[in-house]
Amino acid sequence: MELPKFLLGDNTDYPDAIFVVHTDYPRFIINLENDEVEWLEEFSKEDEQELEAEAENLIEAATAFYDREVSRYEE
Repeated sequence: MELPKFLLGDNTDYPDAIFVVHTDYPRFIINLENDEVEWLEEFSKEDEQELEAEAENLIEAATAFYDREVSRYEE
């Protein structure tokens, strides 16, 4: 099965949360309400340095995905 790069997640236990799931490596879930990120991968020290450089871009892409999806519902 081919998954999209980003998915929106919802949970009634967290009514104010806006979850975006990144399905490609490195997999993560971000709550756009508070920018909290949960990484779904284990990283070595070398990976962590590279991840720090890429994390900002990934979070910006997740936010842009959410904005695009919301704008489609408003049309």
